[in-house]
Amino acid sequence: MHTARHHLDLGCGAKPRNPFSYEVVCGIDLVAHPILAPGVEIKTANLSVDPIPYADNTFDAVSAFDFIEHIPRILNGGEYGTRFPFIELMNEIWRVLKHDGVFYALTPAYPSKEAFLDPTHVNFITDATHSYFCEGRCYGKNYGFTGLFKAKRVAWVYPRLHYRANDDLSTRLKTIFRKLKLKPQTHVLWELQAIKHD
Repeated sequence: MHTARHHLDLGCGAKPRNPFSYEVVCGIDLVAHPILAPGVEIKTANLSVDPIPYADNTFDAVSAFDFIEHIPRILNGGEYGTRFPFIELMNEIWRVLKHDGVFYALTPAYPSKEAFLDPTHVNFITDATHSYFCEGRCYGKNYGFTGLFKAKRVAWVYPRLHYRANDDLSTRLKTIFRKLKLKPQTHVLWELQAIKHD
């Protein structure tokens, strides 16, 4: 018997993306949106300070398109004390993923100018940032990261070519690359697999 697979898109806007074409699609955004597609659930949360409003081990995949660069690395003082929101978000992503579930993130990264153009980009990602959350180094544990991921794929990409995880790009590459005029790759793609031990 086939069990429906569940996907969560962070910072989804009015239409959550579903890069793996899973059957159940949910989204989280900072502001409320009308539901534009049947069967889609969108919850409202500020993921810089709020937990992901779903139970442990709910999702087969979580995506974040042009989102993690908006999550602060540190918040000082006030009612929250000193917090590391990006570390906390990575904990939350790991928590809601099932074992072997995939975090699929596409983000503008240093040294690409796209990482700095938007004044709301406050979390600068490099092609090695993922290692703070993955097997091997996992330096994020020094700052409160409690999960563990395995890097399935980390690569510099053209963002428009990777909105879907499993697209066969071969028939479209010539046209797309002609349009892109071979501009530098601006985004880093993460496919990180959640490792959960009993």
